[in-house]
Amino acid sequence: MKRKSVTSRDVAKLAGVSQSAVSRSFSADAKVAEKTRKKVLEAARQLGYRPNSIARSLITRSSRTIAVVAYSLENPFYSVMLEKASRYFQQQGYHLQLFFAPSDNGFATVIDDIIRSQVEGVLMLAITMDSAQAEEVADFGIPFVVINRTVNFDGISQVGSDNYSGGYWAGHYLSSLGHRRIAYLAGLPDSSTDLQRQAGFLKGLADVGVDCYAMEVGNYCYADACHATRRLFANSTPPDALFCANDLMAIAAIDTLRHEFGLAVPDDVSVIGFDDIPMADWPSHSLTTLKQPVELMVLKATELLMAQINQIDINTEHIMLPVTPMLRNSTRRSARHPKENLEEVSDTHHSSVR
Repeated sequence: MKRKSVTSRDVAKLAGVSQSAVSRSFSADAKVAEKTRKKVLEAARQLGYRPNSIARSLITRSSRTIAVVAYSLENPFYSVMLEKASRYFQQQGYHLQLFFAPSDNGFATVIDDIIRSQVEGVLMLAITMDSAQAEEVADFGIPFVVINRTVNFDGISQVGSDNYSGGYWAGHYLSSLGHRRIAYLAGLPDSSTDLQRQAGFLKGLADVGVDCYAMEVGNYCYADACHATRRLFANSTPPDALFCANDLMAIAAIDTLRHEFGLAVPDDVSVIGFDDIPMADWPSHSLTTLKQPVELMVLKATELLMAQINQIDINTEHIMLPVTPMLRNSTRRSARHPKENLEEVSDTHHSSVR
């Protein structure tokens, strides 16, 4: 059954304002009282109003602007990603408008601002959004690509890496080194990246008959990871290995283990991260990690977005790229020559991260 089309007149009637107030509320450069704008947006949500014509007219003005939405740039992985995306879009004659949103379902707080901002496309950097929010943005007709997150919605292009296989390799590799008290330091609990890395890690352990020894949450944040590491190692029998859901937390864990617990990495504790940020290769940490192909991720995401903006290809794509183990000095080496290649380990399991 076809849904009845909702008009701006319907929104105006429910909000108790004029039709022109509705139009101004969805126009970035129009003056409208904040109280009126909120009433209009709430009425639009209740009625399911989708001002596609307004969105198209904003795009037609050719603002040459791309919205980038992030929750933080504390993680150097996203600083690198933002720099590469900015350079690419500059070459295309576009500039970026940066929006910050809270990590906990924060996209809802910036949807309205993005719709009213006259941007020609949206690039999401690791922002968690639900399928309803994704559908809302898709209905507005603004080109949209999510990078380093997955959303359960086919109508938006998504680019990420094989988090599951990376987590599987970490669990399998640490157990192959002889570790049995292997802990996990989680990122943001509801994020797709953490769910996938954790699932792969637990399966990698289970396939060799090892249980996860302990688990704490570090929220992908340096300070929170330090606190989480203290909780993990306050035990009288602490972990002897640690897989961290990103490199920033792994570096926080190494700093805490060395300077607060007097433990040596890797002699006392092996540590693995995820991302391969520039600091991971610094001699002070020499972090074993799973490398995400950040340059290729950004290239694919920006190409998809530009193709949609230029209406070359309006079909959505979900792209998953492989990760690569980077063996350094934060993990022990084994005389048994364990499987150190992701492809070799991956042959033992079948994963799906969609």
